[in-house]
Amino acid sequence: MLKRENIKLGIAPIAWTEDDMPEYGKEATFLQTISEIALTGYEGTEIGCTYPHDAKVLNEEFKRRGLENITQWFSAYINEIPFWQVERDFKDHMYFLKSAGAKLINVSDQSFSVQHRSRTSFMEKPVLNEEQWKELAAGLDKLGKIAVENGMEIVYHHHMTTTVQTAEEIDKLMELTDPRYVNLIFDTGHLAFSGDDPVNVLEKHFDRVKHVHLKNIRQDVVDRCRRDKLSFLESVLEGAFTIPGDPEGCVDFPAVFKILEEREYKGWLVIEAEQNPYIYNPFDYAVMARKYVKEQTGI
Repeated sequence: MLKRENIKLGIAPIAWTEDDMPEYGKEATFLQTISEIALTGYEGTEIGCTYPHDAKVLNEEFKRRGLENITQWFSAYINEIPFWQVERDFKDHMYFLKSAGAKLINVSDQSFSVQHRSRTSFMEKPVLNEEQWKELAAGLDKLGKIAVENGMEIVYHHHMTTTVQTAEEIDKLMELTDPRYVNLIFDTGHLAFSGDDPVNVLEKHFDRVKHVHLKNIRQDVVDRCRRDKLSFLESVLEGAFTIPGDPEGCVDFPAVFKILEEREYKGWLVIEAEQNPYIYNPFDYAVMARKYVKEQTGI
């Protein structure tokens, strides 16, 4: 069992309102979402698209419900736009998160990504050349240094349809970046969707893992989406992702939890699964995931 004092359990609000397609779940208000998160026994939430960009409001409403602010996604475009623009936007994001009580900054570089192209196959992901890899790594190190100097840290989110998606690309990023400034979000679902083994990646890069997203996939749905050359967004709506504990999922969470236990992971475990909330009720799936994590880890 995981040590309770080492772990905080949170959930991402993307199950209530889909960040990339906010028309799905638009009826779920900020207050409803965080109230259901607190009611189902989670300790924290990442910031979603329906949350106000007002640290005072966030702090007040989180405190009322005994919740912590974990982090919020930041899209960098290091290989696409001048770095001064990336740095400016990053600093604004960082100061907001810090004022709202977060310590982590969830960073994913979206240069050339096809994530938001609703009619482009997710298999048409961008691939960097060597110079672009160096540019990406140098830029992330600079952002990470800024974060550290402000008492925060960046955790890089490998993600479907981006330049850092596969296990091999994660290896490359970890090799090129400075561990003082750049570490890793370990996302089980995106690795499984990509066709990689999450357990192998966790074993290899455990020392760089500072944040964990627990996400599942429905393998039959992923296979069909790959065969039909669907986009990432279409795949989400088809039900490619689900939560830990869903019997339709296939990720080997017991093996993941075993590594986290044996190597004494300290940090957040965050349930995350972007799904169509009109098909997969977010409250019910939050309850299902919470029960499963308790059964598997004692947390």
